[in-house]
Amino acid sequence: MNKAETEYPVQSGSNFLKGVFIGGLLGAAAALLFAPKTGRELRGDLSDKLSVVTDKTKEVASVVTEKATDLAKTVSSKTTDLAKSVNESKNTIMESVKQASADVADDMKSTSGDVADDVKSASKDVMDKSADASSDIRRELNKTSY
Repeated sequence: MNKAETEYPVQSGSNFLKGVFIGGLLGAAAALLFAPKTGRELRGDLSDKLSVVTDKTKEVASVVTEKATDLAKTVSSKTTDLAKSVNESKNTIMESVKQASADVADDMKSTSGDVADDVKSASKDVMDKSADASSDIRRELNKTSY
């Protein structure tokens, strides 16, 4: 930012609209006060304008209240729907995790049984081979001792 932007920041749109509204009100008041009318006519005009502004303000307030109520209902409904969706997703995920852990447990049981069978088979093979080797060694020793 340069020095001018720092010293004179750009106003936002809402500030500009407020300024336009206030300027319009001041201009309307000045026009009424400087118009060549009698005091009674001026007071009547001011009263009429005040009632018109009051009616418009009430209409705007009613519309704003209605829109805010609709928005609150929409937000509430969307929040409720989102909470239900999150809860359903949580339940689905929990079921998936439970099923996966059950599957892993079953696989572990099956695999541990297979490993135990493989170990038994391997140890039997080792015992058989060692018995064969032992008998071969005895025969060789018997041959050499004669």
